Amino acid sequence: MNEQEYVIGRNSVREAIKSGEQIDRIYVQQGLTDGSIRELLMLARRGGFVVTEVPRAKLDGMCAGMGPDGRPGNHQGIAAQIPAFRYSELEDIFELAQVRGEEPFIVILENIQDPHNLGAVIRSAEALGAHGVIIGKRRSASLTASAFKVSCGAAQYLPVVKVTNINQTIEELKSRNVWIAAADMDGQPLSATDLTGAMALVIGGEDEGVAKHTKELCDLVVKIEMGGRTTSLNASCAASILVYEKRRQELVR
Repeated sequence: MNEQEYVIGRNSVREAIKSGEQIDRIYVQQGLTDGSIRELLMLARRGGFVVTEVPRAKLDGMCAGMGPDGRPGNHQGIAAQIPAFRYSELEDIFELAQVRGEEPFIVILENIQDPHNLGAVIRSAEALGAHGVIIGKRRSASLTASAFKVSCGAAQYLPVVKVTNINQTIEELKSRNVWIAAADMDGQPLSATDLTGAMALVIGGEDEGVAKHTKELCDLVVKIEMGGRTTSLNASCAASILVYEKRRQELVR
């Protein structure tokens, strides 16, 4: 792909360098000499990357629209120019599970349109031991540089698969003996549901949740028991709770 994107922020650039990600050039703000910038520049030059000093205004322009609600992204004085993200294949998820000697654990996102939510889900999924995240091609956020930044580099270590049809993918997973659980307020209590074994968790979009037909395809529908007056959670918060509960059950079984 010829399109260029930017990984911004010190932690994200550090992870991109350490992971071996293809980086075309690293831009650093002129005049910055603090410790973490010096460390990043040392890592970059050790890895043979091209480093260019630019005015802050140049970095601001690169990061236009990459923050929440279209605001400029917080680049913290450094940005790495990379090719647009290369998505994985479904088989990569199963291979990762096999390498770890574990049963497949997958997060499926249906109509998650906020790239910050997408990045946050990827971060939680990777940190808590999932083997991959699946997103749809339509009505879904893509793994842009802003989503990558929110993931804090987790997208480098976790397969992210973009599919044409979420429901067809669910059918394929079921044919491979993966149980599917959708998150919905009308489901059975999460704490009383066995999530161990090969499992995919389906989290719906910020406004509509999991579609009716998608829920009908799932083996289980679960809900997060709420104790306050708020009746719903941000998609990335809900995903973190679901993924943690799955991880907890695996550790104690």
